[in-house]
Amino acid sequence: MRAVVALERATSEHGAKATGLGGLRRAGLPVPDGFVLPASLDHVDLRAAVDGALDVLGRRSAVAVRSSATDEDGPRASAAGQYDTLLGVSGTDAVVEAVAACRASSTGPRATAYRAATSGTPARAPSAADVAVVVQRLVDACAAGVLFTGDGRTVVEASWGLGESVAQGAVDPDRWTVADGRVVERRTGSKRTRVDRSPAGTTTRDVPPSDRDRPCLDDDIVLRLAALGHRVADLCGGPQDVEWAVDDAGTVWLLQARPVTAALPAGGRERASGPGPRAERTPSPAHSDGVRLAGTGASGGRASGPARVVRGPDDFGAVRPGEVLVCRETDPAWTPLFGVVAAVVTETGGLLSHAAIVARELRLPAVLGAPAATAVLHDAGTVTVDGDAGTVATA
Repeated sequence: MRAVVALERATSEHGAKATGLGGLRRAGLPVPDGFVLPASLDHVDLRAAVDGALDVLGRRSAVAVRSSATDEDGPRASAAGQYDTLLGVSGTDAVVEAVAACRASSTGPRATAYRAATSGTPARAPSAADVAVVVQRLVDACAAGVLFTGDGRTVVEASWGLGESVAQGAVDPDRWTVADGRVVERRTGSKRTRVDRSPAGTTTRDVPPSDRDRPCLDDDIVLRLAALGHRVADLCGGPQDVEWAVDDAGTVWLLQARPVTAALPAGGRERASGPGPRAERTPSPAHSDGVRLAGTGASGGRASGPARVVRGPDDFGAVRPGEVLVCRETDPAWTPLFGVVAAVVTETGGLLSHAAIVARELRLPAVLGAPAATAVLHDAGTVTVDGDAGTVATA
């Protein structure tokens, strides 16, 4: 049996995610303690291995269980959100089930579709034997999110609670841009929901109205995050996509670091200091009433096509090649549609969400955080999405 590996001892055979986190822990950066279950650890030995490792980590700790596959977190393909991550897992039985889910997701529809879209061919799916799994103490976050370094700036997006709501594009996050050691742009989102740990793992609940439009971080913490992001980038040798969390004591924790696979669109960065997303009527060349929606330009480029409002997986079969996907939000299960549509428009989500990252990798124009898009663009006919300007216009 291949032994369980302490996170700080992870090597390249354990996948890029585990290797990166292990390197950051060795460098003394604030990464939650954890361990790696090697891909070669078979099901027969898995339970005993997990049981022993939890004795060391602490059985009273809820954990995060994340895949560390051979084709994740690479310099050209992140596989952002394409493998399962399970948060708030407690006990041997639940961890074993979570590990199995992470491994099985390697051959699931979203990972398979992503692999085909990024490689141009139906690339071989990693088997369970290729998927190591990272188990870490879960940080009970008061606020969390994602930051990107590179191009002389650090962009930080955040919301209340666990970072899942930011990564999955379920909220309109707060955003800051840091350059030369100071905050140069800031935009406060409308954070209507939050994800927190619960006895069942996680739960989603409403954010009190008084907190929805209040920044979830102060500038001091934003600057600390940016400084940590630069340290990570220096250690890793290039711009980094970093997931992080801040606990109730104000401690910043680094949860994941991987290379930035596609640069942020310039327009998206510039809009960070502007007003929130809006909808406005604009005259078309034919002087008929047209509609222009303004959101966050999350992936550059311009494309036109018939608007297709999709409210959930039951609508997937109706999507046709060349249409513009319009939806409230996109979680990782929607990735197969990204290889079909001409552009993406959502009502929530930020520059650093999984959907935005995948859209940039596929060079798919995307505008996220466009208010009431599903209602305004329903039966709108042909729409034009400008991912650089962050606008969606009807004829």
